[in-house]
Amino acid sequence: MLMTGAQYIESLRKMKTRVYMFGELVENWVDHPIIRPSIDCVAMTYDLAHDPEYADLMTATSNLTGETVNRFCHLHQSTDDLRKKVKMQRLLGQKTASCFQRCVGMDAFNAVFSTTYEIDQKYGTAYHENFKNFMIEVQNNDWIVDGAMTDPKGDRGLAPSAQRDPDLFMHIVERREDGIVVCGAKAHQTGTINSPWHIIMPTQAMREEDADYAVSFATPSDADGIYMIYGRQSCDTRKLEEGADLDLGNQKFGGQEALVVFDHVFIPNKYIFMAGEFDFAGMMVERFAGYHRQSYGGCKVGVGDVLIGAAALAAEYNGAQKASHIKDKLIEMIHLNETLYCCGIACSAEGYPTAAGNYQIDLLLANVCKQNVTRFPYDITRLAEDIAGGLMVTMPSQADFKSDVVCGKNGETVAEICDKFFSGSPACTTEERMRVLRLIENMCLGSAAVGYRTESLHGAGSPQAQRIMIQRQGNLAAKKELAKAICGITK
Repeated sequence: MLMTGAQYIESLRKMKTRVYMFGELVENWVDHPIIRPSIDCVAMTYDLAHDPEYADLMTATSNLTGETVNRFCHLHQSTDDLRKKVKMQRLLGQKTASCFQRCVGMDAFNAVFSTTYEIDQKYGTAYHENFKNFMIEVQNNDWIVDGAMTDPKGDRGLAPSAQRDPDLFMHIVERREDGIVVCGAKAHQTGTINSPWHIIMPTQAMREEDADYAVSFATPSDADGIYMIYGRQSCDTRKLEEGADLDLGNQKFGGQEALVVFDHVFIPNKYIFMAGEFDFAGMMVERFAGYHRQSYGGCKVGVGDVLIGAAALAAEYNGAQKASHIKDKLIEMIHLNETLYCCGIACSAEGYPTAAGNYQIDLLLANVCKQNVTRFPYDITRLAEDIAGGLMVTMPSQADFKSDVVCGKNGETVAEICDKFFSGSPACTTEERMRVLRLIENMCLGSAAVGYRTESLHGAGSPQAQRIMIQRQGNLAAKKELAKAICGITK
């Protein structure tokens, strides 16, 4: 079944998800003005799947059921699937200028699918069958599933089992005949409140003493013992202001992160995908991270397209679009953005089948992709801010632009004074100029920066995490042999 955006939103109202924000329980989180933009963002992933123009990117044929499914619920079956994933993510970035939140689940699906197969091959477990059955549920219901990997971690110098508080890493606290009980938390979870289900994965490679921390499972997001504490974003309370509009920048969409707490949550056997097989924790982490680093070569590029367009509009509205240095800065922004896209497509084109049958991206190129993402969006935002000018962060509020309070000697209102002194090129009204500058502010410094600039650095692992993988995958030994052959060294 392919849900529509409206059906998805209505399905959330049936859930009993516990959400806390600003120290209080949020009774109606679906319609909360801070949360709702992120829900509308997810809804776009459903609505585009019904648009014939985008059906090839947004949908796929399930290898499990033979039915048409949303691509976000799909197990990649070819390098063409991997490329379409990146193109789909760029499209959604263009449509929302924000984080549309379903990527973590899609990337978790593919990592857990292949890893459970290999666990079963070694240990004779039934995790892969469990996961296939769960995936059929996901596809039949068109669920958004949060892929949760990041633990709070506590003291980074200590292993999970050596922490002063064992809950700083997700772990098994009880084993029963019918399942397990877990405690812990997952931090910085994108789209977690908007997801009916969660897939939990270990956060790092584990040793034997950490076996209880090597755990992967699925659970409903409103299961007993689960609650979420919403992560605030810069400028978030602007959404609470009466008649919020001009100051928002992004008029409809936004991202979302939260801390997800698991307080003695029971997981039935059929939803367990790893329970102590510590020697496979690293594989699951590495594969998920690879898929998610590929994702950034699509989503961040689509958001970058919007920011580049906003910068070009700002230049036009400022009357500076013909200046050679402005043209050069826009060229540089395009160059950086398309380089990110090249990396996303390249690691997809070099993909290969796993033992389980789904397709894995080229891990080295995926990590190169994400390493570039930790840098290039910072340059793109710097150039956008340069083109926009300081008014982007010093302009008065929407209330001033609407105020009928008299302040001038000739009876001018605050709104009239603002309109006069902040006017730009005749190509636009003062309000239009302010709107595009607020959009740039939102994307570079405000709440959307969580889904673009800051997330570009830390999402899918910090820059150092990619450098470690690049070192592992770079095959320096083979490169040294190439050099020896060229220069005549025979030993």
